[in-house]
Amino acid sequence: MRIVPLFKCTDMQAAINFYTGVLNFNLKYPGATAADGVVDLIVENAELQLTIYESHSLLGSVANIWVENVDGLFQLYLSRGLDISGKENSPVHQGPTNQTWSTRELYVTDKDGNTLRFCQML
Repeated sequence: MRIVPLFKCTDMQAAINFYTGVLNFNLKYPGATAADGVVDLIVENAELQLTIYESHSLLGSVANIWVENVDGLFQLYLSRGLDISGKENSPVHQGPTNQTWSTRELYVTDKDGNTLRFCQML
């Protein structure tokens, strides 16, 4: 079994730019464009779909992504322009945080309220 989250977005091109330009995702199908309505993204063994269909409803999905080095990804994303303002009261949005349940986590939320939770076992 494999789960592929579907994130709804209001601006497909902005979403593609964010996930491929700031985060590590690539287009699964190189010919895909923002005009397609649904775009598949991949990174290592993870897959994510973006869609503009029904973007007026059900915004705000969450997906956990298990990684080896949360701190390294955070530094990479910062160097690519990750903006950590706007969620100052959420430590996991400001940088990697050790959780009491033995994980180190970083949350990245896009402008449509979709959150990727990058998790690393401690």
